Amino acid sequence: MATPPRLVAFDLDDTLAPSKSSIDPRMGDLLVALAERVDVAIISGGQLAQFTMQVVDRLPETSADTLARLHLLPTCGTQYYRLGADGIDTVYAHSLTDDQKQRALTAVEEEAKRLGLWESEPWGEILEDRGSQITFSALGQQAPVDAKMTWDPTGEKKNTLRAAVAARLPDLEVRSGGSTSVDITARGIDKAYGMRQLADQTGIPLDDMLFVGDRLDPDGNDYPVLAIGVACHAVEGWEDTAEFLEGFIPTLPTPSER
Repeated sequence: MATPPRLVAFDLDDTLAPSKSSIDPRMGDLLVALAERVDVAIISGGQLAQFTMQVVDRLPETSADTLARLHLLPTCGTQYYRLGADGIDTVYAHSLTDDQKQRALTAVEEEAKRLGLWESEPWGEILEDRGSQITFSALGQQAPVDAKMTWDPTGEKKNTLRAAVAARLPDLEVRSGGSTSVDITARGIDKAYGMRQLADQTGIPLDDMLFVGDRLDPDGNDYPVLAIGVACHAVEGWEDTAEFLEGFIPTLPTPSER
């Protein structure tokens, strides 16, 4: 980027922390240090409870002004929250209709079974209604990270399932999510939508933003951000992100220096 970004957005799983795991204290310190200089956003397919457990509850003590620069966009930007003095404030939440939810749940279960991708002994629920998103987790919501990493290393299983479900739900958005998941939202809602909402809500242009994620490949759920021209930085795991931030944060001006 020609000039330092005014907002840095992150994917969550495998970018800030291992899948559905809490951030390391090192990452918590870095996120607060970053938020002391620029706005910080997290956009992921997970729901708000995951954001809270994985990130918000693990941040070190900091000022209210710093917390106010944090933006939370669960379920790929279909929901938007800010951290206020009294807790988490809702900016918006776009829920699916009951009909959309039922059709999505039916389609993904039937196609997963047809393709032999429905586990008989999963770790927790395979399907989850997240209000604004239906999520299929092949091994179950509580599957251990090592099992998830070995289930579909090439992404072929997820991509095959995504295509099959998308063909049945032309009015909805069907995308590959995390390492074992497929996410279904309202049509046209993906991480690019979330970035545009950030621009609308904050007044910070997309050209002044940087996105950090681990799935910027064309089949990845971070790719829509790259496709709309936002500057992106690709990482492989949270340690890679931490190393990047340790070198990047000192190059940013403080608010008083802008």
